[in-house]
Amino acid sequence: MREILPGILTWPWFSERHGYDFNGYLIRHPGGNVAVDPVEMQEPVLEELAGEGVARIVLTNRNHFRAAGRLKARTGAQIGVHEEDAAFVRKNGVEPDETLTPGQRIAGFEVVDASGKSPGEIALWDAERRILIVGDACVGKPPGSLALLNPKVIDDLPRLRASLRRLSELPAGAILVGDGAPVLSGASAALQALVRGFP
Repeated sequence: MREILPGILTWPWFSERHGYDFNGYLIRHPGGNVAVDPVEMQEPVLEELAGEGVARIVLTNRNHFRAAGRLKARTGAQIGVHEEDAAFVRKNGVEPDETLTPGQRIAGFEVVDASGKSPGEIALWDAERRILIVGDACVGKPPGSLALLNPKVIDDLPRLRASLRRLSELPAGAILVGDGAPVLSGASAALQALVRGFP
């Protein structure tokens, strides 16, 4: 794992199929560390996460259950997901412990609506540090830019575009993405550029 921003660690899992990294994050917090969208990991990374301590696991969308069950088994962390995505997560063998709702506060971040790719997609926003964490609402591709996933995997494209328009109004300095390369500077401009391309 490496510290990508102060107090936020990340680890990658390369997707051969997509040709870029999937990213998991760990937010250090005095009230309990939070893992966001944990991706697959080698045993040393799992050991490092267990050593750091993980109190909660946040899934930004239904598809990011990936390594959540394994991390929960090792750390005892509670898994949270939006209720509209919970059934899919449950069907894939991961039992959520809590329901996430927009406006909720987690480790200094606010849960915000990012629905469209899936009906329960959320993002995390830290207004003080101007950090936005997204799952599949957009991807970091090519590095320094943001793009949408293939329309075939998006449930409701107009709804997703509306969500991204709202997110583009946030003064984000950094956007940490679930897929591809995080944008660590000029993030608002990158998101606004993506939104300007919408019909």
